[in-house]
Amino acid sequence: MSNAMRTPAGAINVERYQGAVAEGRFRRLWNANAPGYLFLLPWLAGFFGLTLGPALISLYLSFTDFDMLQSPRWVGIANYVRIATADPKFSAAMHVTLTYVVFSVPFKLTFALLVAMALNRGLRGLTFYRAIFYLPSLLGGSVAIAVLWRQLFASDGLVNAALARIGIEGPSWISHPNYSIYTLVALSVWQFGSPMIIFLAGLRQIPQDMYEAASLDGASKFRQFYKITLPLLTPVIFFNAVVQTIEAFKAFTPAFIISGGTGGPINSTLFYTLYLYQEAFGNFRMGYASALAWILVVIIAIFTAFSFLTSRYWVHYDD
Repeated sequence: MSNAMRTPAGAINVERYQGAVAEGRFRRLWNANAPGYLFLLPWLAGFFGLTLGPALISLYLSFTDFDMLQSPRWVGIANYVRIATADPKFSAAMHVTLTYVVFSVPFKLTFALLVAMALNRGLRGLTFYRAIFYLPSLLGGSVAIAVLWRQLFASDGLVNAALARIGIEGPSWISHPNYSIYTLVALSVWQFGSPMIIFLAGLRQIPQDMYEAASLDGASKFRQFYKITLPLLTPVIFFNAVVQTIEAFKAFTPAFIISGGTGGPINSTLFYTLYLYQEAFGNFRMGYASALAWILVVIIAIFTAFSFLTSRYWVHYDD
């Protein structure tokens, strides 16, 4: 009888002991990690308040009819059905954007790698050249550079003036539907500074004794590049390719400024983001624009996932 009476009290003491141990452990963890959480607080507030929260709201709005003047009206998947079946401008915007991605990313990465290899030769004043070549990446996305680019490729611009000196009559690059998209590709390639810096850092990590051994074996410069530089640089190429592809899909400012926000001539510069902007702030179809935005997210995710899945066949790491 006495054992039965003591058992509940013992159980209570054990529970109190376990609770005290858990509380003490929590306090130690909090005291150890509290400064880190406090420093992360601004980022967490920005992530939940400015990134995740608006993204979830836009996902909801993509299933509604919303013009910012009245309350959102639920329409289900009607916006997505219209995009897939009854929106010719969506197809035009996708065609222009894919053309831009296919041409701008490879040319930019190739040019950036060539410049990085030239700078890797041990030039004097390397820091100065590196800063000069990186400058276009800082300025290229600005409105001022887009306006300057429009003036360069206008019918009476500097490019046609230079061609006229050698007897060539240049077209109106900006207003011709066959050439306008390639002026934006040229602007993108001009902003090669960011991938160039990353390529240069990757080239600096390749052991020089590998090149010396290849030279002793009689390997030419081209063979050294093909057999040594490219394989050891594939992780850097992969990183730059993924980043630059995502940035190309998100390009907006040059097309908006050069075309005056219309995507012309004949939708030849109608980037996907520009079309999204027109639907949201030109036609006030916020629900439809939200659906377009989420389709872009899915497209970028598919391209990124495909890049990672295929990287195992051509990206070589140290192991």
